[in-house]
Amino acid sequence: MKQIFYRLILAFTLSGLSVQAQTVGLDIGQKAPDVSFQSPDGKTYKLSDLKGKIVLIDFWAAWCSPCRRENPNVVQVYNTYKDKNFKSGQGYTVYSISLDKDKAAWEQAIKDDGLIWPYHVSDLMHWKSEAAKIYQVRGIPTNFLIDGNGIIIGKALRGDQLSQALEAIVIKERSKTEIENDLKLDMTELLKKVEQAMEQEADKKSANYKALLVQQKQVKKAISIMKY
Repeated sequence: MKQIFYRLILAFTLSGLSVQAQTVGLDIGQKAPDVSFQSPDGKTYKLSDLKGKIVLIDFWAAWCSPCRRENPNVVQVYNTYKDKNFKSGQGYTVYSISLDKDKAAWEQAIKDDGLIWPYHVSDLMHWKSEAAKIYQVRGIPTNFLIDGNGIIIGKALRGDQLSQALEAIVIKERSKTEIENDLKLDMTELLKKVEQAMEQEADKKSANYKALLVQQKQVKKAISIMKY
């Protein structure tokens, strides 16, 4: 658990620097290699077309039993986070790369396992898959989690590790009470500054003092309304 957390913290730091130096590679903090393959219906999906989203690059296959056992977790996490906003991206999706060679079996597995996201691709080359070669995949299931800039922020996330990684970067929705409390603090601080300016104003009949007096009344009224 701690190792995952520290790896994510490092990734966030590196991703902040990635705009200046986006080295393409497979390590956390590097930019994920771009790939482009076809879906079962012949549509071409390019990884870089998903820029702006948090993306799980998921390597799997219909014939892979561990992959099929992991798929319910991948589906659950997708349904939970697909519409969330993150610190480094808006929305979450999965870019599934299959190492199948049997197209019919691949399509059936997508249907049977309820893999409802649209980004399913494969060159149907089994272990000779070009994507597997590019990403140095030696076993499946495996995955790479990338942020909205295509920077790798997690690798080989299985089970709860995937949801934990996403939860660490999701933007929490603040309650109405939290927002109102912050606003009250801001207004209270503003009132202090207005009253300090009034004290420093030598001429109590000046236009500036009168303007400060109006501001004081307005802020006090706003604070009074917030109490109810």
